[in-house]
Amino acid sequence: MKLHYRVTGHGHPLVILHGLFGSSDNWYTLSNVFGRNFRVYAVDLRNHGRSPHSDVFDYKVMADDLNNLLIHEGVSSTFLLGHSMGGKTAMQFALTRPEKVDRLIVVDIGIKAYPPQHDRLFDALFALKLDLYKTRSELDAALSEYISDQAVRQLLLKNVARDDNGGFKWKIDIPAIRRNYEMINGAVESSRQFESPTLFIRGGKSSYILDGDTEEIKSVFPNAEFVTVENTGHWVHAEAPGKFAEIVMEFLSGNMR
Repeated sequence: MKLHYRVTGHGHPLVILHGLFGSSDNWYTLSNVFGRNFRVYAVDLRNHGRSPHSDVFDYKVMADDLNNLLIHEGVSSTFLLGHSMGGKTAMQFALTRPEKVDRLIVVDIGIKAYPPQHDRLFDALFALKLDLYKTRSELDAALSEYISDQAVRQLLLKNVARDDNGGFKWKIDIPAIRRNYEMINGAVESSRQFESPTLFIRGGKSSYILDGDTEEIKSVFPNAEFVTVENTGHWVHAEAPGKFAEIVMEFLSGNMR
C-alpha cells in the first residue's frame, strides 16, 4: 500500500506517525518546527487521512506500509516518532527492522494491551449522518450531542472533507477501523529487543503509561528513557507543543541522560 505523506525540511530523516482518528495534518506545525533540523515525513497511516483504505488493519501491515515508504524514498535509516496507535506501529517497526531506526520516540502509549476506550466515539461517528448537514458548525453541533469535549470533536471532524458535490464525506474508513479495533488495542509482541536509544514521553494527567509499566517496557526496550510532561493528557504534543518539541530535539541531538 502506498501511503500519503508530507515531506518538510532537510537533514536526517524523521518519520512521524499519528494516533487513532488522527492524520499527518495533526502534526503540521510541529513538522515545520522539526523541519528546521530534519527531513520530516509526516505520514497518514492506512485507513486515515489521504491514505488508501483496507479491511486489513493491524500493526504488522502498518509496519510493512512504513517500510515500503522508506524504500520508495531511499531512506536506509531514520529517527521514528509515533503517538498512541502510531507509537505502537513505531515500536512494531523498530522491533521488526531495528537496523532502520536510529532513535525511537513513543508518545503516551505502552507495549501492553489496552481495554476498549473508544466505543463512545465509534457510536458517535456511526450516528453522524453527513448528508444531513451543510456546514461544519452544524456537524459540530450534532456531534456535541454525543461528545461534550470540544477538542475531541475538533480532532474527529478533521476527518471530514467535502465530496465532489459539495457535501461531506469521511476520509477515514470507520467500519474497517471498528472491525479491527481489538487488534489495535492489542499488545506489541516480539521475541527480540530493540537496543537503540528510545524515549517514552507521557502526559502527567494520562493513564496510558503507568509507573508499573516501565519494567515491562524496559524488558523489550532496554535503553528506554521516560519523560513526563506535567499538566498534559494523552495528546501531549497538542497540549504542550513547545515543551514537547524541546524534549524531542534534546533527545534526537543525543543530549539526554
